[in-house]
Amino acid sequence: MNVGHPTELLADSAEGRLPPGRMVTSDEGDGNVQPLWLSDGPAAIEWWTQMRAEHTRSGLWPLLVDSLDPNDCAFRPWGSGELYPEQMSSPASHDSAGLLARWWDTYVAVDEDDMLDADRRLAVTAPFGQTWPGLAPSRKRAPNPDQLAAEFAQWFLADRPQTRLGLVAAASGAEALSTMGWAGPCNYDNDTAKFSAVIRDWEHRFGARVVAVGFSTLHLSVAAPPVSEYEALLVAAEHFAFCPDNIWQGSRPYTLAAYAEQITSAHHWDFWWD
Repeated sequence: MNVGHPTELLADSAEGRLPPGRMVTSDEGDGNVQPLWLSDGPAAIEWWTQMRAEHTRSGLWPLLVDSLDPNDCAFRPWGSGELYPEQMSSPASHDSAGLLARWWDTYVAVDEDDMLDADRRLAVTAPFGQTWPGLAPSRKRAPNPDQLAAEFAQWFLADRPQTRLGLVAAASGAEALSTMGWAGPCNYDNDTAKFSAVIRDWEHRFGARVVAVGFSTLHLSVAAPPVSEYEALLVAAEHFAFCPDNIWQGSRPYTLAAYAEQITSAHHWDFWWD
């Protein structure tokens, strides 16, 4: 899928409506797929804010894109074209609840090749053990999820000044991930549309917004995070099913309970797949 009209985007760049940038060609197929427009240099919050405000008119979703290595001149995976849109299905063809339940069952199953022994695995997923607890309930959204997204975008840019601006022809941030063919979770599933389906559900239930994405990292603002201990445990279970490395490979020995404490009332969720 091509982003909007490449000539118009490049013209906007030349006229100063956008920073200097280029269309990125996917390194798969015959070279005619250009799923992403990428700024040549670091993003500014003004550009992200402008493009987010114009999304309804332009159909272009702005993303802050981070590289695998800030010193890498190729700015992987974006500048190098390591994007695979033709391999992705449609998020609409997947059910978020079913995906999370299946992933949970896969990651709590015990076999001889497990990363964790059975006792450790059950301790990690306590109090639920091997039983999928179901989805966390929807929360009443804050008045303006997009304002929270803008605040998080500003913080993210201040923290990672090498971040660039990406534009994708998509209806939402969730859909932008699969539309451009991002492959961050590929060690767990090659079809990013499945992850997009879950994030789209989080957009509705928690006022989540995709703000930034890296080689294998994802950063969401969250307008209505869980505030009670049990709600946070249910959300933690969803996060474990979505991205088990958040629990398995955290910076300290993690359990769902410890992770739930961390995300209680937190207005951004961060994910990393090994």
